[in-house]
Amino acid sequence: MPGAHQVVGHARAPFRGVRRGFGGGLGGGGLSHHLTVTVTLPAVRVVTANVNGIRAAARRGGLDWLAESGADVITLQEVRAGAQVLRETLEASGLRGWHVADDAGALAGRAGVAVLSLRPIHSWRTEIGEAFHGQGRWLEAEVEVEGSGAGRLTVVSTYVHTGQAGTPRQDEKHAFLEAVTSRMAAWTAAGARVVLTGDLNVAHTDSDLKNWKGNRGKAGCLDSERGYLTAWRDVHGWRDVHRDLHGPGPGPHTWWSWRGKAFDTDAGWRIDYQWASPSLAPHARTASVGRAPSYAQRWSDHAPVVVDYDLAAPLEATAANG
Repeated sequence: MPGAHQVVGHARAPFRGVRRGFGGGLGGGGLSHHLTVTVTLPAVRVVTANVNGIRAAARRGGLDWLAESGADVITLQEVRAGAQVLRETLEASGLRGWHVADDAGALAGRAGVAVLSLRPIHSWRTEIGEAFHGQGRWLEAEVEVEGSGAGRLTVVSTYVHTGQAGTPRQDEKHAFLEAVTSRMAAWTAAGARVVLTGDLNVAHTDSDLKNWKGNRGKAGCLDSERGYLTAWRDVHGWRDVHRDLHGPGPGPHTWWSWRGKAFDTDAGWRIDYQWASPSLAPHARTASVGRAPSYAQRWSDHAPVVVDYDLAAPLEATAANG
């Protein structure tokens, strides 16, 4: 249901105008050379991370990483903690003072999503369909964006469960993706400026996982699952901005098993995304994955995905630099 956000600790500074290096634009090879431009407010950095349990991530240094990432908005998945524990954990970290909206879900220790923002969260809701009520897998928040008449940005944090091919769990996964697709279509029709972030547990193409041959026919690689993401792009006009800005792949991966040498050999999957609506996608400037330097320094089995959006820049001015 729509609700008021809560603030952890004291309010912090608003979005910052910063100097950042921008690479190529979306699609078609992007800009012909690297640019460094001065971005006036609001340059917005969105970071999404499956924390694999907020308390465990805090113990391993994950919240320190997020606090130092330069983020203006952070979305979390698999929080696995109620509202009070989440806020107490944030209060004890470098994220003290952020505005917080969250949905822990009805089952303790399972799922849970959140949106954290340096600027106010005006409203938020968790409805994505009656069948998914209380599961803690969807939260959309209206976040204030300062400057240049930018207004507000809708930020979604979602966690799609793994599924299992040929079982009711897979049917539920398809139903959830169908509900998400319907919401995205409505946003497209309305011209809304939205970024949908999170762990989708789907590798969209074979370039999004190392062992694609061995995973054919398994959850996460099914043509039926991939078809939803293809429709988001080809039918509804949304963009997988990380893929567009990075190029065709393979990778960069965002998830690796804790077991064996998967991390060391980069035997991973790219299943964590930022999808931008048609009105937002042209404003995406840079994208990266916060991969840990070593196995010992990992704080989750996922790595964060970081995207910078320049909401103030006129698109014509960007094109003129190409």
